[in-house]
Amino acid sequence: MDALSPENLYPYTVSRPIYSNPTFEEDNERQAREERTLRERLSLFPVIDWLSRYPIREWLPSDVISGVSTGLVCSLQGLAYAMLVSVAPVYGLYSAFFPILTYFLLGTSRHISVGPFPVTCLMVGSVVLTLAPDDHFLLPGNGTGVNGTKADGIVVDVEAMEAQRIMVASSMTVLVGLFQVVMGVLQVGFLVRYLSDPLVGGFTTAAAFHVLISQLKIVLSVPTNNHSGCFSILYMLIDVFTNIRQTNIADLVAGLLTIVIVMAVKEVNTKFRHTIPVPIPIEVIVTVVATGISYATELESRYGASIVHSIPRGFAPAQPPNIELLWNILGSSFSTAVVGYAVAVSVAKVYAAKHDYTINGNQELIAFGFSNVFCGCFSGFVASTALSRTAVQESTGGKSQMAGIISAVMVMIVILALGHLLEPLQKSVLAAIVIANLKGMFMQVTEVPTLWRQNRADCFIWLATCLASVVLGLDVGLLAGLVFEMGTVVVRTQFPACSTLGNIPEMDARKKFPGIKIFKCNSPIYFANIDYFKERLRATVGFDSVRVFKKRNKALKKIHKLIKKGKLRATESPFNSLHSFSFGFESERDSGREYGQVEDGDWPVPEVEVRVDWAMELPVRVSVPKVQIHSLVLDFSAVSFLDVVAVKSLRLVGRTLLLVPSI
Repeated sequence: MDALSPENLYPYTVSRPIYSNPTFEEDNERQAREERTLRERLSLFPVIDWLSRYPIREWLPSDVISGVSTGLVCSLQGLAYAMLVSVAPVYGLYSAFFPILTYFLLGTSRHISVGPFPVTCLMVGSVVLTLAPDDHFLLPGNGTGVNGTKADGIVVDVEAMEAQRIMVASSMTVLVGLFQVVMGVLQVGFLVRYLSDPLVGGFTTAAAFHVLISQLKIVLSVPTNNHSGCFSILYMLIDVFTNIRQTNIADLVAGLLTIVIVMAVKEVNTKFRHTIPVPIPIEVIVTVVATGISYATELESRYGASIVHSIPRGFAPAQPPNIELLWNILGSSFSTAVVGYAVAVSVAKVYAAKHDYTINGNQELIAFGFSNVFCGCFSGFVASTALSRTAVQESTGGKSQMAGIISAVMVMIVILALGHLLEPLQKSVLAAIVIANLKGMFMQVTEVPTLWRQNRADCFIWLATCLASVVLGLDVGLLAGLVFEMGTVVVRTQFPACSTLGNIPEMDARKKFPGIKIFKCNSPIYFANIDYFKERLRATVGFDSVRVFKKRNKALKKIHKLIKKGKLRATESPFNSLHSFSFGFESERDSGREYGQVEDGDWPVPEVEVRVDWAMELPVRVSVPKVQIHSLVLDFSAVSFLDVVAVKSLRLVGRTLLLVPSI
């Protein structure tokens, strides 16, 4: 029987010319970079572009209605969210006013409502309570001082405490803005992509728990100590239940009624959003009614209810940040900057996709950065956006940031003229408004079963981030969640999905060509997963090439000795393997020694000229593994990169496979 010719043995041909860089440039002419126009150079101010094309007749009436509605909601949420920062309510109004002005000039989203956001407010409040706790402002006294409050013969200097706390909050806001501006200028907005949806979902749900517990003490009106950091929720709950008997019934009833009414009406707004032209401004209605009841019945003097007290008219003078504080809040400020931007850009993308326009991520960083710097210089705290407030602006017909400017005018009216009318308002009502607006964040828990069915790694990211943020605090919890997320990425790429491919003809069956293996890897190959890759490749081909080579060489040596002694004579047969080695690689012997794969004694002797059919039974007692393939195709279409370790290992894999001729 004649030996099979190479054409019959390998019935396929792959011929592909080399596509070099010069050849590519010949076929594809390099395009000259276009010079940007003056308008494009002024893209830092997107308002110049869209305001010149603003359709006044079509959009202005809708923007006015939307701006008035959103402005009322902004005012009330500003008052409420100020308590999360542990500062006076008036500073919440400043935070609802100043950021809108700069975002109007620099922002690219037409629909988001810029202002306080519960999560970032709570992160700022955690830093405020850490650097300016009540204990730092205790003074001895008889409890009758004008500037203090009595607590067992100890007077708290309220004015000094308020001044220090707003200094911490505003200084942190300026630093957050600087971080965002620098990130925008360096165009590193892509870093926010590392905050995946499961991570953000788990983090914001944990933040909702923190907000709920922090507002629970205000609804109950019980005294508690200031807690922040690890296990702060546990300590806060212990304080609340320890002093639960001191609950003020008037504040509790007002808070519970507010929660029930606000949530019920919001459900009505959601259910009938297509039939109601404008959502019912339930927060405004509840606030006005509660203020009137508190004023008429004198809840503070009769029942000891805790009220807002003072909302001074006008704006606070501009003041620079405290430079000495900045070094103590670098880490917290950076995490707050990232969270605030991530939430805002996520909401902006939702409405941009809905209304068919695009936003610029890096420009959004610059816009929010300057907004926070500007806001911090006027005694405000960190601005982002809230989904509920943005939904009001969009659902009431808002078409552009002109609605945002009108909402800022409404907030300014409250600051300059109407704020003092809200002084009798109970704080428990504001806390209840905050709690009622947490429903959307708590409903994210329903995503967990879906994540478990779709991707368990993402489900674990959600759960780990949420648990870490609840137990360790928001700053440390976010970092822990990010580390866990990166760990899952490493694990998933360290054990990549590998498969053996074949041809799928018209019938629903997979056909594999005999003697050919097509091996596909679906991830990058690098130092962490190269050993796993080689194990899967070895399992696919069905043999260890180094072991086969050693066994074959051992058998050849014994056969050669038998032939020399005359105990064995070669016969003519179809020979599939010729052991005369000539490779196209440099220093195969050195490479084998370097990786410990082949020893000196295992390399074949050049003068051995014995042909063996390894598929037949051998005349010597050596167990040689069978090799069932003659070709191996590596499909790297899904491999995005190889590192140096992977390249060296793959070269060695190729060399060791060449040591084993085909069947």
